[in-house]
Amino acid sequence: QVQLVESGGGLVQAGGSLSLSCAASGRTFSSYSMGWFRQAPGKEREFIARIRWTGGGPYYANSVKGRFTMSRDNAKNTVYLQMNSLKTEDTAVYYCAAGPTTSNYYGNYDYWGQGTQVTVSS
Repeated sequence: QVQLVESGGGLVQAGGSLSLSCAASGRTFSSYSMGWFRQAPGKEREFIARIRWTGGGPYYANSVKGRFTMSRDNAKNTVYLQMNSLKTEDTAVYYCAAGPTTSNYYGNYDYWGQGTQVTVSS
């Protein structure tokens, strides 16, 4: 089992920045990818970024490329998502996920954090 605990998020004005963290514990497989996803009300869960513990990535969705940065700290089993130049359309619940995949598809990730709300006001 892998446990994922997210932190960060909150309310920010458009153009501002927020940072999310996701700490992994339990069986953290080096071959796993860690992904960030988001889901707005009434919308499907959307891929944001992914990275592998042992190299590969990060890879980003076009909607966040150049504004969001995903990184990892292997010693802490933690991944981060730095979000800059936030837009109102970035408002969603953000999730981190882990899985034995190199896919952007949320269905290929086995473990999920509890989610954290990010709200961007105009």
